[in-house]
Amino acid sequence: MSPVTAPPAPAPVQKPRRITELALLVVAVGVGVAANILVDPDQLGSGDPHILVTGLVLGIGALLLHVVLWLRARYADPYLLPIAVALNGLGIAMIHRIDLTTDQTAADSQVLWTALAMTAAGLVLWFLKDHRVLRRITYISLVLSGLLLLLPLLPGLGLELNGARIWISVGGRTFQPGEVAKITLAVFFAGYLSTNRDLILLAGRKLGPVRFPRFRDMAPMFTAWLIAIGVLVFQRDLGSAILFFGLFVAMIYLATSRLSWIIIGVLLVALGGFLASQVFGHVAARLDSWLNAFDPEVYNRAPGGSAQIVQGLFGLSSGGLFGQGLGQGRPDLVSYANSDMIITAFGEELGLIGVSAILVLFFLFVTRGFRAALGTRDAFGKLLAAGLSAVIVLQLFVVVGGVTRLIPLTGLTTPFMSAGGSSLLSNWIIAAIVLAISHTARRPVVTGPATEEDLAEVAAHEAALREASRRDEQERAERLERRRARRDGTADDEDDAEHDATADATARQRAVGPATARTAAVPAAPAEPAATEPITAAGPGARRAADDGGTPTEAMSRLTDQDRRGGASTENGGAP
Repeated sequence: MSPVTAPPAPAPVQKPRRITELALLVVAVGVGVAANILVDPDQLGSGDPHILVTGLVLGIGALLLHVVLWLRARYADPYLLPIAVALNGLGIAMIHRIDLTTDQTAADSQVLWTALAMTAAGLVLWFLKDHRVLRRITYISLVLSGLLLLLPLLPGLGLELNGARIWISVGGRTFQPGEVAKITLAVFFAGYLSTNRDLILLAGRKLGPVRFPRFRDMAPMFTAWLIAIGVLVFQRDLGSAILFFGLFVAMIYLATSRLSWIIIGVLLVALGGFLASQVFGHVAARLDSWLNAFDPEVYNRAPGGSAQIVQGLFGLSSGGLFGQGLGQGRPDLVSYANSDMIITAFGEELGLIGVSAILVLFFLFVTRGFRAALGTRDAFGKLLAAGLSAVIVLQLFVVVGGVTRLIPLTGLTTPFMSAGGSSLLSNWIIAAIVLAISHTARRPVVTGPATEEDLAEVAAHEAALREASRRDEQERAERLERRRARRDGTADDEDDAEHDATADATARQRAVGPATARTAAVPAAPAEPAATEPITAAGPGARRAADDGGTPTEAMSRLTDQDRRGGASTENGGAP
């Protein structure tokens, strides 16, 4: 008598957790409003509307984004939005605190940009139903990135400030197109690498333990790299050049999982930094201010001196462990304290504990983005979410490393916190895209009995697999015939090997199913489709989530479910 086995436990069903998000949003808005009150408690009775306006913008904006997520992306990560709101609110509070001692109005402008940025994030979440549609504009994103970076160089439109030509002036307002370019570059890298990963990995020649891809496979990537170098040369902006090149290296490493790319990237950065310091005077001045910051001659040099760096270090030192309290320090002694050096202002008034808490919030934001990348089912979404998260952590590293003299000061802004509308706008758009991807990663796959349409789609899928296999066999036979016909072995064998690797990679790209489709009894969906057409579940007992389109994967799930449980519906949870 055969032993009785218990039925397999059902997969956990992922919950939307929007109530958790709402509770955290209340805390996040409260943190921002409380920080604005603490910087100057006397303003409560002075009739200054800043606190009220800030609270309304943060509160209403957060509530609207919460509603949009509830309607359009119910399974989005519940922690990303509250973290972004809290960081934004703290940034407004510190900018307002510096305004009180410098007679500026940067905080009012930051509140306005916050409203615009949160509106833009809401529009992205509302219209970006499926993040895979961005894959259709892979090369358009590359062209758009080039145009955005060229705008500041146009006469009459570009504006040079502090030696860097990275702004444009429209209607008396300045805007930095490079902040938007980091998003379009991430879209291009994700689209190109998800399509050509096999060619980059398999084709090309091997030098020691490293296989270098062919130039024609890497030409678009190197084009993007040259764009980043052009930023350094023509716009004199070291920070953006480091950010773009760091994004390039991070995403190719994420796509290939080869540490050699990190090593090559570090070597290229070192070589490029050395050459730039010998050719460009502004780069040499930055390095001198970094290495000899406490030299009186370097400290008093104008422009390009180290006074800003040294004053920032003194501010961090005076903050100690617990800080002097909001409104009790002198961050106004540091130039650009509300933008480039806002971390030193927080270090002086909140101390090491306060700055550590802010850094923990950033790291939570980034790790939730990587978690969304791990959970999503398509390579494009994985690379895009991971790349955008890498942009945030790279920018934070460059900023904090610069103000603490770990690396040269570059002039980048702290995400969500520094004064600057273009930076705030781009970072909220990044948050919206990552939220949309996290919804795809966490939403449950609803299955049910297979319908006639499902069966037809599976049959078409199997036919496509057979056709692909037939073409592969034909190509292998042709390659074998060519090899037999060749007279010389060494050089031609290498060419044949490269041709074989290219053909295998091309065949892998042409395959209509992932690796699991070739090993499982039931084939799966095409690899990373740009968009999927819904499958109407017309059979009895079939169910479909209100916001999900059917895919061949779901059709296969229904077939398996029908065979195993006689047509009963199940729900499989997505990634946590």
